[in-house]
Amino acid sequence: MPETNSAGRICIQFRKATGKVYTINAKQPLLGKVGPNMSRIRLMPTIFVKYIMKSIYLIICLFFKVNTHKITFASYREDKLKDNLYFVWEEMQAQYPDYQYHFVFKKFHSSLKGKIHYFFHLLRAIYELATSRLFIIDDYYFPVYVVKPRKGTEVIQLWHASGALKKFGLSTVGKPFGPSETYLKHVKIHSNYARVYVSSAEVIPYYSEAFGMPARQIYPLGVPRTDYFFSVEKKEQVRKKFMEQYPELMGKRLILFAPTFRGKSHYQQVFECPLDIRMMKEELAPGYALLIHLHPYMQNGVIIEDEEKSFAFHLKDTFTIQELLLLSDMLITDYSTVFFDYSLLGRPIAFFANDLEQYIGERDFYYDYLDMIPGPFFTKTEQLIDWIIKGAYDLKKVAAFRNRFFEHIDGKATKRIVRHLLGEELESSTHIRNYTSDREKGAI
Repeated sequence: MPETNSAGRICIQFRKATGKVYTINAKQPLLGKVGPNMSRIRLMPTIFVKYIMKSIYLIICLFFKVNTHKITFASYREDKLKDNLYFVWEEMQAQYPDYQYHFVFKKFHSSLKGKIHYFFHLLRAIYELATSRLFIIDDYYFPVYVVKPRKGTEVIQLWHASGALKKFGLSTVGKPFGPSETYLKHVKIHSNYARVYVSSAEVIPYYSEAFGMPARQIYPLGVPRTDYFFSVEKKEQVRKKFMEQYPELMGKRLILFAPTFRGKSHYQQVFECPLDIRMMKEELAPGYALLIHLHPYMQNGVIIEDEEKSFAFHLKDTFTIQELLLLSDMLITDYSTVFFDYSLLGRPIAFFANDLEQYIGERDFYYDYLDMIPGPFFTKTEQLIDWIIKGAYDLKKVAAFRNRFFEHIDGKATKRIVRHLLGEELESSTHIRNYTSDREKGAI
Protein backbone atom coordinates (compact mmCIF):
# COMPACT_ATOMS: atom_id res chain seq x y z
CA MET A 1 0.00 0.00 0.00
CA PRO A 2 1.37 3.45 -0.84
CA GLU A 3 3.02 5.52 1.86
CA THR A 4 2.97 9.32 1.59
CA ASN A 5 4.94 12.17 2.99
CA SER A 6 3.91 15.81 3.36
CA ALA A 7 5.70 16.64 0.15
CA GLY A 8 3.44 14.24 -1.67
CA ARG A 9 5.74 11.31 -2.38
CA ILE A 10 4.36 7.78 -2.11
CA CYS A 11 6.74 4.92 -1.42
CA ILE A 12 6.20 1.24 -0.97
CA GLN A 13 9.27 -0.01 0.79
CA PHE A 14 12.09 2.40 0.00
CA ARG A 15 13.45 5.11 2.22
CA LYS A 16 13.69 7.70 -0.58
CA ALA A 17 11.98 8.10 -3.95
CA THR A 18 13.98 10.94 -5.43
CA GLY A 19 15.61 8.85 -8.12
CA LYS A 20 18.70 8.43 -5.93
CA VAL A 21 19.77 5.72 -3.53
CA TYR A 22 20.43 6.49 0.16
CA THR A 23 21.45 4.30 3.01
CA ILE A 24 18.75 3.45 5.57
CA ASN A 25 20.03 6.39 7.57
CA ALA A 26 19.06 9.37 5.38
CA LYS A 27 21.86 11.41 6.90
CA GLN A 28 24.50 9.32 5.10
CA PRO A 29 26.10 10.34 1.79
CA LEU A 30 24.72 9.51 -1.61
CA LEU A 31 25.68 6.09 -2.90
CA GLY A 32 24.47 6.10 -6.45
CA LYS A 33 21.63 6.62 -8.85
CA VAL A 34 18.63 4.59 -9.82
CA GLY A 35 17.79 4.37 -13.51
CA PRO A 36 14.38 5.33 -14.95
CA ASN A 37 13.35 1.70 -15.37
CA MET A 38 13.96 0.97 -11.69
CA SER A 39 12.05 4.13 -10.73
CA ARG A 40 9.06 2.95 -12.75
CA ILE A 41 9.24 -0.48 -11.13
CA ARG A 42 9.19 1.13 -7.72
CA LEU A 43 6.09 3.10 -8.69
CA MET A 44 4.15 0.14 -10.08
CA PRO A 45 2.09 -0.42 -6.88
CA THR A 46 1.26 3.28 -6.75
CA ILE A 47 0.24 3.31 -10.43
CA PHE A 48 -1.85 0.19 -9.90
CA VAL A 49 -3.72 1.79 -6.99
CA LYS A 50 -4.14 4.97 -8.98
CA TYR A 51 -5.96 3.24 -11.83
CA ILE A 52 -8.11 1.20 -9.50
CA MET A 53 -9.24 4.41 -7.85
CA LYS A 54 -9.83 6.19 -11.15
CA SER A 55 -11.96 3.30 -12.38
CA ILE A 56 -14.01 3.13 -9.19
CA TYR A 57 -14.49 6.88 -9.25
CA LEU A 58 -15.87 6.78 -12.81
CA ILE A 59 -18.27 3.96 -11.91
CA ILE A 60 -19.53 5.87 -8.87
CA CYS A 61 -20.07 8.99 -10.99
CA LEU A 62 -22.21 6.95 -13.38
CA PHE A 63 -24.58 5.74 -10.68
CA PHE A 64 -24.53 8.49 -8.02
CA LYS A 65 -25.09 12.23 -8.21
CA VAL A 66 -23.34 14.92 -6.20
CA ASN A 67 -25.29 15.56 -3.01
CA THR A 68 -25.43 19.35 -2.82
CA HIS A 69 -25.92 19.18 0.96
CA LYS A 70 -23.09 16.76 1.66
CA ILE A 71 -19.77 17.91 3.10
CA THR A 72 -16.95 15.47 3.76
CA PHE A 73 -13.93 16.00 6.03
CA ALA A 74 -10.94 13.79 5.33
CA SER A 75 -7.42 13.35 6.70
CA TYR A 76 -4.67 10.75 6.95
CA ARG A 77 -3.01 12.65 9.85
CA GLU A 78 -5.42 11.55 12.56
CA ASP A 79 -8.07 8.95 13.32
CA LYS A 80 -10.54 11.57 14.50
CA LEU A 81 -11.70 15.11 13.78
CA LYS A 82 -9.18 17.64 15.10
CA ASP A 83 -7.60 21.05 14.60
CA ASN A 84 -8.70 23.11 11.57
CA LEU A 85 -11.17 20.50 10.35
CA TYR A 86 -12.83 20.30 13.75
CA PHE A 87 -13.31 24.05 14.07
CA VAL A 88 -14.79 24.37 10.57
CA TRP A 89 -17.12 21.40 11.14
CA GLU A 90 -18.26 22.85 14.47
CA GLU A 91 -19.13 26.20 12.88
CA MET A 92 -20.79 24.62 9.85
CA GLN A 93 -22.90 22.37 12.03
CA ALA A 94 -24.07 25.37 14.07
CA GLN A 95 -24.81 27.57 11.06
CA TYR A 96 -26.00 24.93 8.59
CA PRO A 97 -27.60 22.05 10.57
CA ASP A 98 -29.46 20.76 7.49
CA TYR A 99 -26.25 19.73 5.74
CA GLN A 100 -24.97 16.15 5.92
CA TYR A 101 -21.48 15.83 7.38
CA HIS A 102 -19.31 12.81 6.60
CA PHE A 103 -15.88 11.90 7.96
CA VAL A 104 -13.06 9.87 6.41
CA PHE A 105 -10.23 9.67 8.92
CA LYS A 106 -7.53 7.05 8.96
CA LYS A 107 -4.06 7.64 10.33
CA PHE A 108 -1.60 5.79 8.14
CA HIS A 109 0.53 3.10 9.79
CA SER A 110 3.53 1.73 7.95
CA SER A 111 3.05 -1.93 8.87
CA LEU A 112 1.69 -4.38 6.26
CA LYS A 113 -1.62 -4.53 8.14
CA GLY A 114 -1.72 -0.74 8.27
CA LYS A 115 -1.19 -0.46 4.51
CA ILE A 116 -3.99 -2.95 3.79
CA HIS A 117 -6.40 -1.07 6.05
CA TYR A 118 -5.42 2.19 4.40
CA PHE A 119 -6.15 0.80 0.94
CA PHE A 120 -9.78 0.15 1.93
CA HIS A 121 -9.92 3.57 3.53
CA LEU A 122 -8.94 5.09 0.17
CA LEU A 123 -11.75 3.24 -1.58
CA ARG A 124 -14.28 4.73 0.79
CA ALA A 125 -12.67 8.15 0.35
CA ILE A 126 -13.20 7.90 -3.42
CA TYR A 127 -16.94 7.37 -2.90
CA GLU A 128 -17.20 10.35 -0.57
CA LEU A 129 -15.19 12.50 -2.98
CA ALA A 130 -17.46 11.57 -5.88
CA THR A 131 -20.68 12.41 -4.03
CA SER A 132 -19.82 15.48 -1.91
CA ARG A 133 -20.32 19.16 -2.61
CA LEU A 134 -17.29 20.04 -0.49
CA PHE A 135 -14.40 17.67 0.23
CA ILE A 136 -12.27 19.32 2.92
CA ILE A 137 -8.73 18.15 3.73
CA ASP A 138 -5.80 19.45 5.79
CA ASP A 139 -2.73 17.85 4.17
CA TYR A 140 -1.58 15.71 1.25
CA TYR A 141 -4.46 13.40 0.26
CA PHE A 142 -3.74 10.86 -2.48
CA PRO A 143 -7.28 10.26 -3.89
CA VAL A 144 -7.68 13.93 -4.74
CA TYR A 145 -4.71 13.86 -7.12
CA VAL A 146 -5.53 10.77 -9.17
CA VAL A 147 -9.03 11.75 -10.34
CA LYS A 148 -10.58 14.84 -11.86
CA PRO A 149 -13.26 16.12 -9.45
CA ARG A 150 -16.61 16.25 -11.17
CA LYS A 151 -18.68 19.38 -11.69
CA GLY A 152 -20.41 20.35 -8.46
CA THR A 153 -17.57 19.17 -6.19
CA GLU A 154 -14.94 21.44 -4.67
CA VAL A 155 -11.81 20.21 -2.93
CA ILE A 156 -10.89 22.58 -0.08
CA GLN A 157 -7.42 22.64 1.46
CA LEU A 158 -7.12 23.81 5.09
CA TRP A 159 -3.38 23.23 5.31
CA HIS A 160 -2.35 22.02 8.76
CA ALA A 161 0.52 24.50 9.18
CA SER A 162 0.21 28.23 9.80
CA GLY A 163 2.30 30.73 7.87
CA ALA A 164 5.07 29.39 5.65
CA LEU A 165 8.44 28.17 6.83
CA LYS A 166 9.57 24.70 5.69
CA LYS A 167 9.27 24.07 1.97
CA PHE A 168 6.59 21.57 1.00
CA GLY A 169 4.76 20.20 -2.01
CA LEU A 170 6.16 21.19 -5.40
CA SER A 171 8.66 23.51 -3.69
CA THR A 172 10.63 20.43 -2.60
CA VAL A 173 11.15 18.91 -6.05
CA GLY A 174 14.85 18.10 -6.34
CA LYS A 175 15.31 17.84 -2.57
CA PRO A 176 15.78 14.51 -0.75
CA PHE A 177 12.51 15.22 1.08
CA GLY A 178 10.58 15.94 -2.11
CA PRO A 179 8.81 13.95 -4.84
CA SER A 180 10.74 12.61 -7.81
CA GLU A 181 10.12 13.79 -11.36
CA THR A 182 9.07 10.24 -12.25
CA TYR A 183 6.50 10.20 -9.48
CA LEU A 184 5.07 13.57 -10.58
CA LYS A 185 4.44 12.17 -14.07
CA HIS A 186 1.98 9.71 -12.56
CA VAL A 187 0.58 11.59 -9.55
CA LYS A 188 -0.03 15.33 -9.84
CA ILE A 189 0.42 16.13 -6.18
CA HIS A 190 -1.56 19.00 -4.65
CA SER A 191 -3.65 19.37 -7.78
CA ASN A 192 -7.41 19.94 -8.01
CA TYR A 193 -7.76 22.34 -5.07
CA ALA A 194 -10.61 24.78 -5.62
CA ARG A 195 -9.77 26.97 -2.62
CA VAL A 196 -6.96 27.18 -0.09
CA TYR A 197 -7.07 29.21 3.13
CA VAL A 198 -3.95 30.71 4.71
CA SER A 199 -3.01 33.05 7.54
CA SER A 200 -1.94 36.10 5.51
CA ALA A 201 -1.32 37.54 2.06
CA GLU A 202 2.41 37.42 2.88
CA VAL A 203 2.50 33.63 2.33
CA ILE A 204 0.21 33.33 -0.71
CA PRO A 205 3.10 33.18 -3.24
CA TYR A 206 4.64 30.23 -1.39
CA TYR A 207 1.40 28.25 -1.29
CA SER A 208 0.85 29.07 -4.95
CA GLU A 209 4.28 27.60 -5.73
CA ALA A 210 3.87 24.56 -3.45
CA PHE A 211 0.45 23.66 -4.85
CA GLY A 212 1.04 24.76 -8.43
CA MET A 213 -2.15 26.81 -8.42
CA PRO A 214 -3.20 30.41 -9.14
CA ALA A 215 -2.76 32.86 -6.27
CA ARG A 216 -6.32 34.11 -6.81
CA GLN A 217 -7.66 30.84 -5.40
CA ILE A 218 -5.76 31.27 -2.13
CA TYR A 219 -7.52 33.31 0.54
CA PRO A 220 -5.85 34.92 3.59
CA LEU A 221 -8.83 34.51 5.90
CA GLY A 222 -7.00 32.93 8.83
CA VAL A 223 -6.29 29.59 10.50
CA PRO A 224 -9.43 28.15 12.15
CA ARG A 225 -7.75 26.42 15.10
CA THR A 226 -6.21 29.70 16.30
CA ASP A 227 -9.69 30.94 17.23
CA TYR A 228 -9.25 28.80 20.33
CA PHE A 229 -6.78 31.32 21.75
CA PHE A 230 -9.41 34.05 21.88
CA SER A 231 -11.87 32.25 24.16
CA VAL A 232 -11.55 33.19 27.85
CA GLU A 233 -14.01 30.42 28.72
CA LYS A 234 -11.94 27.72 27.00
CA LYS A 235 -8.79 29.04 28.62
CA GLU A 236 -10.30 28.60 32.07
CA GLN A 237 -11.65 25.15 31.19
CA VAL A 238 -8.30 23.82 30.01
CA ARG A 239 -6.44 25.28 32.99
CA LYS A 240 -8.87 23.57 35.35
CA LYS A 241 -8.53 20.27 33.47
CA PHE A 242 -4.74 20.49 33.48
CA MET A 243 -4.43 21.23 37.19
CA GLU A 244 -6.79 18.40 38.04
CA GLN A 245 -4.48 15.99 36.22
CA TYR A 246 -1.20 17.62 37.28
CA PRO A 247 -1.81 19.31 40.64
CA GLU A 248 1.91 19.15 41.39
CA LEU A 249 2.48 21.76 38.64
CA MET A 250 0.32 24.40 40.28
CA GLY A 251 2.24 27.68 40.44
CA LYS A 252 5.11 26.52 38.21
CA ARG A 253 6.07 28.24 34.97
CA LEU A 254 5.42 25.83 32.11
CA ILE A 255 7.95 25.44 29.29
CA LEU A 256 6.54 23.68 26.21
CA PHE A 257 8.98 21.85 23.93
CA ALA A 258 7.30 21.08 20.59
CA PRO A 259 9.76 19.96 17.87
CA THR A 260 8.96 19.21 14.26
CA PHE A 261 8.99 15.78 12.62
CA ARG A 262 12.17 14.47 11.05
CA GLY A 263 12.50 11.62 8.60
CA LYS A 264 9.97 9.86 6.43
CA SER A 265 6.30 10.40 7.15
CA HIS A 266 4.24 7.55 8.57
CA TYR A 267 7.28 5.67 9.85
CA GLN A 268 6.85 6.10 13.59
CA GLN A 269 10.42 6.85 14.50
CA VAL A 270 11.97 6.91 17.96
CA PHE A 271 12.55 10.48 19.08
CA GLU A 272 15.94 11.55 20.41
CA CYS A 273 15.48 14.63 22.56
CA PRO A 274 18.26 17.18 21.88
CA LEU A 275 17.70 18.92 25.21
CA ASP A 276 19.64 17.91 28.30
CA ILE A 277 16.62 17.38 30.55
CA ARG A 278 18.72 16.55 33.60
CA MET A 279 20.64 19.81 33.29
CA MET A 280 17.41 21.76 32.83
CA LYS A 281 15.96 20.21 35.97
CA GLU A 282 19.05 20.97 38.02
CA GLU A 283 19.04 24.62 36.95
CA LEU A 284 15.33 25.41 36.62
CA ALA A 285 13.46 23.25 39.15
CA PRO A 286 11.38 23.70 41.21
CA GLY A 287 10.09 26.93 39.67
CA TYR A 288 9.69 25.50 36.15
CA ALA A 289 8.34 22.34 34.52
CA LEU A 290 9.00 21.01 31.01
CA LEU A 291 6.10 19.76 28.87
CA ILE A 292 7.05 17.73 25.78
CA HIS A 293 4.66 17.44 22.84
CA LEU A 294 5.81 15.56 19.74
CA HIS A 295 4.61 15.51 16.15
CA PRO A 296 1.88 12.87 15.52
CA TYR A 297 4.44 10.66 13.70
CA MET A 298 6.98 10.81 16.54
CA GLN A 299 5.12 9.60 19.58
CA ASN A 300 7.42 6.76 20.60
CA GLY A 301 10.70 6.59 22.41
CA VAL A 302 10.88 9.66 24.64
CA ILE A 303 12.90 8.56 27.65
CA ILE A 304 12.48 10.53 30.86
CA GLU A 305 14.58 9.15 33.68
CA ASP A 306 12.99 8.56 37.08
CA GLU A 307 14.84 11.46 38.69
CA GLU A 308 13.55 13.78 35.92
CA LYS A 309 9.87 12.84 36.15
CA SER A 310 9.03 15.57 38.66
CA PHE A 311 10.25 18.13 36.10
CA ALA A 312 9.61 16.75 32.59
CA PHE A 313 6.30 15.40 31.27
CA HIS A 314 5.68 13.80 27.87
CA LEU A 315 2.06 14.58 27.02
CA LYS A 316 0.64 12.37 24.27
CA ASP A 317 -3.12 12.28 23.91
CA THR A 318 -4.49 14.02 26.98
CA PHE A 319 -4.14 17.56 25.62
CA THR A 320 -4.12 18.97 22.09
CA ILE A 321 -1.27 21.15 20.89
CA GLN A 322 -3.59 24.18 20.97
CA GLU A 323 -4.41 23.50 24.61
CA LEU A 324 -0.75 23.12 25.51
CA LEU A 325 0.15 26.34 23.73
CA LEU A 326 -2.51 28.15 25.70
CA LEU A 327 -1.30 26.63 28.98
CA SER A 328 2.42 27.24 28.53
CA ASP A 329 4.39 30.30 29.60
CA MET A 330 7.01 29.94 26.90
CA LEU A 331 7.66 27.81 23.82
CA ILE A 332 10.80 26.00 22.66
CA THR A 333 10.73 24.60 19.14
CA ASP A 334 12.98 24.04 16.15
CA TYR A 335 11.46 24.14 12.66
CA SER A 336 7.85 23.45 13.60
CA THR A 337 5.41 26.11 12.42
CA VAL A 338 3.68 25.86 15.79
CA PHE A 339 5.46 29.09 16.71
CA PHE A 340 3.30 30.98 14.19
CA ASP A 341 0.24 30.03 16.26
CA TYR A 342 2.03 30.77 19.52
CA SER A 343 2.96 34.28 18.41
CA LEU A 344 -0.73 35.19 18.75
CA LEU A 345 -0.34 34.80 22.51
CA GLY A 346 2.55 37.26 22.68
CA ARG A 347 4.71 35.05 24.89
CA PRO A 348 8.45 34.20 24.76
CA ILE A 349 9.68 31.83 22.04
CA ALA A 350 13.10 30.21 21.75
CA PHE A 351 14.49 28.00 19.00
CA PHE A 352 16.72 25.00 19.61
CA ALA A 353 18.30 22.64 17.06
CA ASN A 354 21.64 21.07 16.23
CA ASP A 355 21.01 20.13 12.59
CA LEU A 356 20.14 23.39 10.84
CA GLU A 357 22.54 23.03 7.89
CA GLN A 358 21.52 19.42 7.34
CA TYR A 359 17.83 20.35 7.45
CA ILE A 360 18.37 23.11 4.89
CA GLY A 361 20.06 20.60 2.60
CA GLU A 362 17.28 18.04 2.92
CA ARG A 363 14.24 20.33 2.84
CA ASP A 364 15.07 24.05 3.06
CA PHE A 365 12.94 27.06 4.03
CA TYR A 366 11.03 29.79 2.22
CA TYR A 367 12.76 32.43 4.33
CA ASP A 368 16.18 32.88 5.85
CA TYR A 369 15.44 30.90 8.99
CA LEU A 370 17.72 32.74 11.41
CA ASP A 371 16.57 36.10 10.10
CA MET A 372 12.82 35.54 10.36
CA ILE A 373 12.33 33.63 13.64
CA PRO A 374 10.92 35.82 16.47
CA GLY A 375 13.27 34.62 19.19
CA PRO A 376 16.85 33.52 19.91
CA PHE A 377 18.35 30.37 18.37
CA PHE A 378 20.36 27.99 20.56
CA THR A 379 22.35 24.82 19.96
CA LYS A 380 23.36 24.12 23.57
CA THR A 381 21.12 23.49 26.57
CA GLU A 382 23.16 25.73 28.87
CA GLN A 383 22.56 28.68 26.51
CA LEU A 384 18.84 28.04 26.61
CA ILE A 385 18.81 27.78 30.41
CA ASP A 386 20.68 31.07 30.74
CA TRP A 387 18.11 32.80 28.49
CA ILE A 388 15.22 31.41 30.54
CA ILE A 389 16.73 32.47 33.87
CA LYS A 390 17.66 35.98 32.74
CA GLY A 391 14.15 36.58 31.38
CA ALA A 392 15.22 39.22 28.85
CA TYR A 393 12.51 38.29 26.35
CA ASP A 394 11.96 40.42 23.23
CA LEU A 395 8.16 40.37 23.03
CA LYS A 396 8.11 43.29 20.58
CA LYS A 397 9.77 41.01 18.05
CA VAL A 398 7.07 38.39 18.67
CA ALA A 399 4.33 41.01 18.15
CA ALA A 400 5.93 42.24 14.90
CA PHE A 401 6.12 38.66 13.65
CA ARG A 402 2.47 38.06 14.56
CA ASN A 403 1.32 41.17 12.71
CA ARG A 404 3.32 40.18 9.66
CA PHE A 405 1.97 36.65 9.32
CA PHE A 406 -1.67 37.02 10.41
CA GLU A 407 -4.04 39.08 8.30
CA HIS A 408 -6.71 39.06 11.00
CA ILE A 409 -6.17 38.86 14.74
CA ASP A 410 -9.70 38.59 16.07
CA GLY A 411 -10.60 34.94 16.74
CA LYS A 412 -13.04 34.83 13.81
CA ALA A 413 -11.09 32.90 11.17
CA THR A 414 -13.52 29.97 11.22
CA LYS A 415 -16.56 32.19 10.71
CA ARG A 416 -14.89 33.93 7.77
CA ILE A 417 -13.99 30.66 6.07
CA VAL A 418 -17.39 29.03 6.59
CA ARG A 419 -19.10 32.17 5.34
CA HIS A 420 -16.83 32.14 2.28
CA LEU A 421 -17.60 28.49 1.58
CA LEU A 422 -21.34 28.36 2.21
CA GLY A 423 -22.56 31.91 2.70
CA GLU A 424 -22.20 35.17 0.86
CA GLU A 425 -18.91 36.00 -0.82
CA LEU A 426 -16.63 38.18 1.25
CA GLU A 427 -15.68 41.60 -0.04
CA SER A 428 -12.26 42.17 -1.52
CA SER A 429 -11.31 43.92 1.72
CA THR A 430 -10.58 40.48 3.18
CA HIS A 431 -7.27 40.69 1.36
CA ILE A 432 -6.38 43.87 3.24
CA ARG A 433 -4.83 43.79 6.68
CA ASN A 434 -7.30 44.15 9.54
CA TYR A 435 -5.82 47.02 11.51
CA THR A 436 -7.73 46.99 14.79
CA SER A 437 -6.76 47.24 18.42
CA ASP A 438 -6.70 43.43 18.47
CA ARG A 439 -3.57 43.50 16.32
CA GLU A 440 -1.74 45.23 19.14
CA LYS A 441 -3.12 43.01 21.89
CA GLY A 442 -3.00 39.61 20.21
CA ALA A 443 -4.99 36.80 21.79
CA ILE A 444 -5.72 36.37 25.49
